[in-house]
Amino acid sequence: MGATADATKGNSMPLKLAEFVADLRSELVEAMRAAEGESLQFELGPVEVELTIAVDKEAKPGAKVKFWVVEAGAEARIASTNTQKLKLRLDPKDRSRGGRPPIISGESVHGER
Repeated sequence: MGATADATKGNSMPLKLAEFVADLRSELVEAMRAAEGESLQFELGPVEVELTIAVDKEAKPGAKVKFWVVEAGAEARIASTNTQKLKLRLDPKDRSRGGRPPIISGESVHGER
């Protein structure tokens, strides 16, 4: 891994932006499955997430830029790496519903808003 991974080894490994989005998708799918058969359901609207990301590029020809999601408080540990705030707006679509927003429901979880 690049310099960002080495610099943020403290408590946990950094998470690639693509992995974060994949994990978010998995959580939303799990919520949809929990909603099956529930009488009260919610249509999922836009999902907005604000992240601190580290931008890393190796100094070699053809190297790609990598984006790492940084946990809160980790910015001090990666001072030598460029960090940025990133706000993502994701508009989920459910192919099984003809591209309409997914339906989510289920039991509430402590701390859920």
